[in-house]
Order: sequence, then structure tokens, then C-alpha cells
Amino acid sequence: MSAKAWQGTWRGQLPDGQIHDRARQIIRPSGGIVRGKFPSRKNGRMVHHEGLLELDAIYLFEMSSRIASYREQPITFCYPDGARLRRYTPDFELTLTAGENVLVEVKSKFGLEHDEVRHKLYCVAQHLHRSVKEFVVLDDGTLRQEPRQSNLRRIYHQAPRVPPSTGACQAALERFRHHFPMSIASGVHLLGERCIDPFSLLIAGLLRCDIDRPLTANTLLYLMEEDDAWFCIDQGHGI
Repeated sequence: MSAKAWQGTWRGQLPDGQIHDRARQIIRPSGGIVRGKFPSRKNGRMVHHEGLLELDAIYLFEMSSRIASYREQPITFCYPDGARLRRYTPDFELTLTAGENVLVEVKSKFGLEHDEVRHKLYCVAQHLHRSVKEFVVLDDGTLRQEPRQSNLRRIYHQAPRVPPSTGACQAALERFRHHFPMSIASGVHLLGERCIDPFSLLIAGLLRCDIDRPLTANTLLYLMEEDDAWFCIDQGHGI
């Protein structure tokens, strides 16, 4: 069955969903892998994940201002492994705000200890390099950095499902520009006068805060500088 745009509503509004057919369908689920669907604000649809590590990756993709959209299991292609051709489906494809696409493999550090896994990903990386395509492997050491992961989840779930309009956000920031930096508690109070919340502004990349320390009501919010990003997933690939 094709993956359709999410038909649910967020606070009575239907999001503009992107229709996406996964390149690889799970015929018979294997044991021990927690599969699920994530209601993506960025894509306007339910995004499938295979395992909790992919879910951790999704939270980072949702919150990164450098990522415009992303797809799970986007394509399947063949790559050379010696004299043989093998098939491979990346876990995600990211479309960056700068226009580039990056293919992503999500793998645990434990999985990367196996010689056959390292060999496979090496062959894939070499093939994509020759094809001038960006490819990055993200492991749990990167995806599960704390308190970053917990902070991003908290911000994501504090924000309303339907974000305020870009015009309303910019008008509120201009109105209270001289108050920055301000605490999250002050942001909730002052911005709330314009029916804007600071968590939506963080998700939109209009504000930033220090997410390498536990988030509290006193955490300071700063105006985002032009072309800046408030956190980085992998600096080498621009995400």
C-alpha cells in the first residue's frame, strides 16, 4: 500500500502533506526492532521509522534549520562490491535549505563494529563519491548526545502542531527585538501577547538557545543571525 499524506488534523487544520512511496517495504517484520510512524511538521505527513535510533535522527532532522525536508528509505540503487553488484537503500535523504541532497545511513556503534557492515558502507560511500552524491553515516554517539536530544524533544513537543505564520513570527520578533536575549519564561509571556510561542520560533530557526545544557525556564533565547544554525548534526556535510 502506498504511503499517503497524513489525513489527520492538527488543531482542526489539515497539513499540506508530501506523498512519499518508500523504496523498501517491510514484508515480514524482524524481532527486536521498534517500528512506528512520526507526525512530521516539516513534511506534513507521517514518517516511518525502523528502530528508536531512526526516531532520534528524525527529531534532529525536524529541528535543524539547515534541513528543508527529508524522506525515509528514498531510493534503492546498485553499487559495485568487487565483481558483484549489490542493492542498497539508505535510511533517509535530506534536502538542505541550501539546495543540496544528502543520503543518510543510521547505524549504531555496535553495528559499525562488524567488518561486513563497515565493508558494505565503504563500498556504498565510494560509489556515491564517484556519483558526486553526499553520503553520511550517523551513529548513536552523534544522534543521542545529551542533553541535546532531550532538549530538542522537549522543544518539539512544547510547540503547537500548527505553527504561526511567518509574517506573525517576524512581526512579534520585531516588536520585542530590544528585549533579547530573554529567558524562555519571558518569551512565553511577552510573545504570547502576539499569540506566538518561543518554541515555534526555535523550530523555525528564528531563535536559538544553548541546547548543550539542560533546558529550564531561565534558559536564554537569542535572535538568530542571518544564515546561522543553532545546532549542527554533522559539520562536514553541512547539516
